[in-house]
Amino acid sequence: MKIIISPAKKMNVNTDSYEVTGMPEFIDDTRVLMEKIRALSFQEARELWKCNDSLTELNYRRFREMDLERALTPAVLAYEGLQYQHMAPGVFTSGALSYIEEHLRILSGFYGVLSPFDGVVPYRLEMQAKLSVGGSRDLYDFWGDRLYKSLTGDDKVVINLASREYFRCIEKYVTPKDTFITVEFGELTGGKIRQKGTLAKMARGEMVRFLAENRIESPKEIRKFCGLGFSYFEEGSAEDKYVFVKAGNPETQFG
Repeated sequence: MKIIISPAKKMNVNTDSYEVTGMPEFIDDTRVLMEKIRALSFQEARELWKCNDSLTELNYRRFREMDLERALTPAVLAYEGLQYQHMAPGVFTSGALSYIEEHLRILSGFYGVLSPFDGVVPYRLEMQAKLSVGGSRDLYDFWGDRLYKSLTGDDKVVINLASREYFRCIEKYVTPKDTFITVEFGELTGGKIRQKGTLAKMARGEMVRFLAENRIESPKEIRKFCGLGFSYFEEGSAEDKYVFVKAGNPETQFG
């Protein structure tokens, strides 16, 4: 069973807490992307990243000075954002760390797919960025089916905790032989499940921590999750979609 999550825009450097155990699988492709971005003008980079001048300057400098083999941070500690704060990998037990090393994968526009303890450096490159590389029209085209194949090579069960932007690069290649389950979090309002971005990010992190601490190996066991007041909503779920809603909501219809 593999669990996929999204990266976060904000990154940090932490070379002390955990040891880097390997390099990203697609590091040669990452070098290609790095050189492509280094060749952009400041204005082109700003348009690619869609951020203000201050963040553009930070990331433009990062790519100019980037060394993909030095001062590396384990991927699971490199991203900051709500999802990673609620996952709190810095306080995992050794058993939980072993679990995520085996099961957790982080999708990345820059690195492709990452194991938790692959060494990374700070960067900015969202999967949906309009970057044309080597004849590819965008990053989805650049990565093609390689990320899907990496995830499902020896395991056909994928638990999707990634955002739409990222799981698009996997979902389109899923076959009937695969078990691909998307987990959704929301509030039941007016008979409909309404997802809220902030709450969903928090819940995804809590879910990863729940899976790791309890060494969950079966998709059905995921339904026991009750973090942040969520509970499994059977009526709105399906074989390929597990829906969790905030507990205590009096509404019972799904639309």
